[in-house]
Amino acid sequence: MKLKESKTPEINGKKLKIAIILPYFNENLGLELLENTKTELIANNVNPKNIQIFRVAGCLEIPFACQKIIKKHHPNAIIALGIIIRGQTKHFDLVAEQTYQGIMRVQLEKNTPISFGVIACENEKQAIERVKNSKMNKGKEFAKAVLIQTTI
Repeated sequence: MKLKESKTPEINGKKLKIAIILPYFNENLGLELLENTKTELIANNVNPKNIQIFRVAGCLEIPFACQKIIKKHHPNAIIALGIIIRGQTKHFDLVAEQTYQGIMRVQLEKNTPISFGVIACENEKQAIERVKNSKMNKGKEFAKAVLIQTTI
């Protein structure tokens, strides 16, 4: 069976209500990631008034925040942003894995699309490259991913 070529669905975020979660940890790069994400949402007709930003301490707090936001604010989708940079301990692996597992669990239980916009990097140089490089604009990718999910 041959698959036909498919196009990315037409996205019109005009009526969408999007929540974005951003930790305070690694804030300088995080704020730039947030701006890249918001710019892409607005470029896809999401009304800036329909974009709500929520802050948490770190990435481990994101899954619980997702649950609370869905219950209280009823967004069409959530973009969970964050930057985890490997240190000298196993903490990096635990935070990345548990954040991922928690977000996936909430998304499936609450039936609300959540874009996993948490960048796990080996070092700060790699994190800077993923946030600042226009060819590797992760904020744009995370926004597009959640917008496509809302068309399913």
